[in-house]
Amino acid sequence: MLTATCKAAPNIAVVKYWGKRDEQLILPVNDSISGTLSTDELSAKTSITADPTFTEDKMWLNGTEVTIWDNDRLKNCIEYLKKIAQEKLADKSILNYKLHICSENDFPTAAGLASSAAGYACFVYTLATLYGLENEELTGIARLGSGSACRSIYGGFVQWKSGELADGSDSIAVQIAPASHWPEMHVLILVVSDERKKVGSTVGMRLATETSELLNYRRNHCVPKHVEEITRAILNRDFPTFGEITMRESNQFHAICLDTYPPMIYMNDQSHCVSHFIHKYNEKAGEVKAAYTFDAGANACVYLLESEVAKFVSYLNAYFPNNIATNDEYIRGIPVQVNSLNESEIQSFGVVAPLAKNAFKYIIHTKVGEGPQRLDDSESLLTSDGNPKNLKS
Repeated sequence: MLTATCKAAPNIAVVKYWGKRDEQLILPVNDSISGTLSTDELSAKTSITADPTFTEDKMWLNGTEVTIWDNDRLKNCIEYLKKIAQEKLADKSILNYKLHICSENDFPTAAGLASSAAGYACFVYTLATLYGLENEELTGIARLGSGSACRSIYGGFVQWKSGELADGSDSIAVQIAPASHWPEMHVLILVVSDERKKVGSTVGMRLATETSELLNYRRNHCVPKHVEEITRAILNRDFPTFGEITMRESNQFHAICLDTYPPMIYMNDQSHCVSHFIHKYNEKAGEVKAAYTFDAGANACVYLLESEVAKFVSYLNAYFPNNIATNDEYIRGIPVQVNSLNESEIQSFGVVAPLAKNAFKYIIHTKVGEGPQRLDDSESLLTSDGNPKNLKS
């Protein structure tokens, strides 16, 4: 019996991926850039056991058994990894062993929080670790599971290159800078909704590619410029530039969603209140101190530096009061020292409080992290006989 357990985090794009030039190989129409979050606060965890006594491949996702071979994306990842292992391994007998796979994540699935990116990155990294291939190029394989998963194979700031070749061999992710390059970069996730989005990303991208007139303009004119500028901002640790491009990218992405026919609307009233609040916050500060970005969902992800977190959350609580704000579960992850604003501070902000009440289910405070990691076997999700420890009845 061989076993491996690993965890990986979602990533939050600052230059957006939206639209495919090849749906089967999951090849994007443009480059994208993201920050990979810390696994300490948000992660997918996967355990895989290979054993000659297993009679069939099995998989459990969040405690429920699922069928592996009905999922083409999962099947493609397994087959490509086995192909590499066939070339690299001296002892190939393990490749004939059936697999038991157990995966769990600790954040909402399909709510615009990149759960598939974390899940597939973790799966590919774990299976590669099991086969002793963790140092191979894995981003192209993770891409076959979920496009943005290729960016979660690395920590820090990562660029996914769209590539030009028809076979997708040049569509891989590369690290721009590790998390240690800019350790002050933190992220607040304002969870407005943990419900599944009405239009899934795969369908949404197909519709946008087929019908949006703005998508081609963005791909040809906006993205190359934004990639160059934000890469330079990351390397120079220039937050105002980083933040402005991040927000412009988010706005463009949702403009394309509205330009799609029929239109797709992922942001809601609370989302728009958050973006308005952040622009006012930056206006009061005299420069960009916080930057919102919205993926295909209503939840806001806010990039900001560690030194700004306490002040930002204090203002956030004043303008988005919540009945459970004093509950320990309201602000999760890295602790935040929240202060109450006095009346003059609220009045000087230039916006009438509150903007919205009980807008957030909870807030997650995390930071840019180091990427996937192997865990000790004692943390396995599988028992010694290869069955899940946490099984839903």
